Formats: sequence, structure tokens, C-alpha cells
Amino acid sequence: MKLSRRSLLKSSGVAALAAAGSPLIHALQALSERQSESRGLMSLMSSSPYGPIRPAQDQTTGLELLQLPAGFSYMSFSWTGDLMSNGQAVPGGHDGMGVVTVQAGVQQEEIVLIRNHELGAGALIQSPAIYDRATLENGAESAGGNTTIFFPRNRLGVIRTEASLGGTLVNCAGGVTPWGTWLSCEETLADNSSLGGRRHGYVFEVSPDPQQTSARPIIGMGRFQHEAAAVDPRTSYVYLTEDNRNLSPVYRFIPDDVSQRLGSLEKGGRLQAAKVKSMVRANLLTPALGDQYELEWVDIEDPDMTPVENLSGPYMQARAAGALSLSRGEGIWYADGLFYIVDTSAGVDDEGSPGHGNGAVWMLDPLANRMRCIFSSPDAVTGNNPDNITVSPRGGLVISEDGGGVEDEFGFGERVLGLTPAGESFIFARNNIVLDETQAAATGKSVSAGDYREREIAGVCFDPTGEYLFFNIQTPGVTFAVWGPWEDGPL
Repeated sequence: MKLSRRSLLKSSGVAALAAAGSPLIHALQALSERQSESRGLMSLMSSSPYGPIRPAQDQTTGLELLQLPAGFSYMSFSWTGDLMSNGQAVPGGHDGMGVVTVQAGVQQEEIVLIRNHELGAGALIQSPAIYDRATLENGAESAGGNTTIFFPRNRLGVIRTEASLGGTLVNCAGGVTPWGTWLSCEETLADNSSLGGRRHGYVFEVSPDPQQTSARPIIGMGRFQHEAAAVDPRTSYVYLTEDNRNLSPVYRFIPDDVSQRLGSLEKGGRLQAAKVKSMVRANLLTPALGDQYELEWVDIEDPDMTPVENLSGPYMQARAAGALSLSRGEGIWYADGLFYIVDTSAGVDDEGSPGHGNGAVWMLDPLANRMRCIFSSPDAVTGNNPDNITVSPRGGLVISEDGGGVEDEFGFGERVLGLTPAGESFIFARNNIVLDETQAAATGKSVSAGDYREREIAGVCFDPTGEYLFFNIQTPGVTFAVWGPWEDGPL
């Protein structure tokens, strides 16, 4: 399905953005002009406009934990095991994250991030807001949840970490809201009710002030293997992804209360799933660059329906109504009137199995109800199972990888990639954490020696000015802030 400039600008929403000079639309116009008549077009890897990456020294530990282009600097903070404000150790499993607000601190401006912890059974996060206090069969508790980080803009002040939600499970990704909160998503169908606990698989709204977080699940958003969420500020609709291999619809939640205030989403609404118009149960598992589909939406009558084995209730209802499925819906981000959705396993493997490939990125225009593939990786070097995604204030697309590491011209490890206007990827950063016993001790952190380069990178996000790119390495559990000459490239 060739994506021409005419078809790209056909919708009123996209046309309006183009007229306004949106950098994202200009990028998509360049993409459309690159495409040929041949089907099955895939993305390529290009040289980075920021230059080659090389090991760079962390300003916190002095170790070379990342590879970055020349001119860029970074610092690590809020490691697993560091002490939070309440005296509890920072939990592990650093995953999805977003900048929810910027506020005046005691001495300077603070960037406020809320971070997920993708953990199952373990130690309860001791937050003022706790959802499930049940003791599990192994004596552990529901260890997932959230922490909030207060990052001083000049990097010289104290970086504080506070517990902000506890008693949840497998908090994978989520999304920021226009009103300055975080939607934290559980990627599980676990049920602790037989242990005196509660059912899991929900979305929770987390406030920067943990005293204001209700720890109430947003039932209307459905009980399924949630991955991420993104809000359309014009309509208050929340778009959601599900991560279950080849059983992954794209959802949207239409809230009853559109006041865009803390707690408004808990008042209920209508859950829907995307369906390809004139197609029943379309499996979009092997997209080519430029593939596009017109969508309509089908209602999910019972968002809290009991799952059957690994099939969530919303998924079963969505497919019965003819909804589409991705391979594994992961990150989703809103910017300039458009949503960017990652399918981390789109494509085929070496045996030709659909939905077991290297990944793709879709662009969804909510006004035109049209979805287009803007990145499709043919191999692990071009893109190694992208996961989280973000858009910089300058309009650049950034994705992070979760494919177990890949070997390229700069070595081995998971990477942060940028996407060019032509739908090509380039390498911006790499996980370079390899610690011997001496280095592990020198960090001053609760970390064991080991090679962590294959570990997932998650939580990519920018502060509103675009000065800092933040992201996590899930294990050993580290958060990074990166800064430098962003103006040298599209990010």
C-alpha cells in the first residue's frame, strides 16, 4: 500500500498540522516521497547525524556505562538499592517513565519524573498509596509500583526519589497526562483474591504528590496485559496498547469526565478497540513501510471481563467484534495531534513465523482514523525489538530496544535509536554496562559484577525544553539523564 503525499495529506487533521509547519508532518512527507511502487519496503539504518558513538564517562560514578556521540554528556542516578526519602531502598525493574511536570524546588527548578517498576513478588513499595497488601504464597508481596524522581535542572542539587504507588504488579509502561500525572499500567492478569488480595491487570493514575494518589484501578480502561497509554489533549481520549504475542489490539478509552483533572478518569467511560474498516480481525503482524489502514472502533461491553487462560476479556470481546491485532503492542506516545505506536515483534523470524520479527512503528491519526507504518525493521541491526518510544520537543522520534542485545559496528548491547524523516534508524546511544568486581564496588551501589549490556532500555522521555533525554536500564536498575548538542540532528 503505497503512501503518497496526496493520501498522507488527505485527512483534515494531518493537513492542518502540515499547514502549521509540524516537524513530524514534514518528516512523514519526506517518508512518502522516498517510497517506491514495490511492496514489502523495509526500513534501513543510516549514519547518525550526531556522529559515531563511543564509550563515555558517567559524571556520577566515573565509569563508562553508556556509549554516546562526541559532545554528549550524562549522569546516572536513582539506582536500585539507593535510599529513597522514606528510607526504603529504590526497587529494581526500572521500566516506563515520563516527565509529568516541572516545578519550583527549594533552591532551583526541578524536573519531576514518575517511573514504573516491572516487578512481581517481592518487597512492598512503602508508599502512602498502596493497592494490594496481600501476602502471597511464597511470603512475598506485590512488589510493583512507582517511584517519583525530583531532578534539579542544573544537576548540582540533591536528586530525590520518593515512593508514589505500591501493591501493584508488573508495572511495565504507562503514559503522561496533559494535567501532569502518570498512568501506570500493569502487564499481568494475576488474581490475588484467593489470598485475600485483589485482582490485577489495571491502569492506575499516579500524582507527583503520593498523598494525592488514590491507588484505585481505572476499571473502565480494562483488565488486560497493559503496556502503555497516551492521552489526546483535545478530546481526553486515552489510547492503550496490550502486549500479548499476536493477541494485541489497540484500544481507546472515552472518559465520561473530560475535565482533565486528577481522578477524572476513575469516574468511568467507554472502552473501544480499533478495527480495520471493511476487514474482519485483521492481523497486522508483518507490516511494510508505508502500509496504511482506515480504522473504525468497536465497543468493549465488559472491560472487566474475566480472562480465559492468557486471553484477556477485552481481547476476546474485541476480536469477536472484528478488531485488529498487532504482534506485541508496546510503547505509545502522543505529539502534535498524532500517536506513535510500537509493535515490538512485527515481522517474521528466520523460520518465517509472523509476529516474531524485529519490530515496527505505526503512526495513528485520531482525526482521520488512519494508521500508517512509518518504520519496519528487517533485521536486528536496523532495529532490535523496539519497546518504549518518545517524541522530542523538536519533533524527533526516539525508540529504545528490548531484544537481548545486538552486535553492530560499535560493539554489542541494547541501544537507543533515532528515526529519520525517511523512516530509517540511526544509533544514538548504547548500554555499555560491564562491571568487574572492582568496578562494581567503586560504584558505591548495590550492584553485582556482570555484563548487563543485553538488558532492556526503557522509559525514554524528554523534559519539556528538550534539554535532557532520560531513560532507564532495567537491570541492574539505573536511570540516566543525557544532554548535549541536540541541534546537530533531528532529535
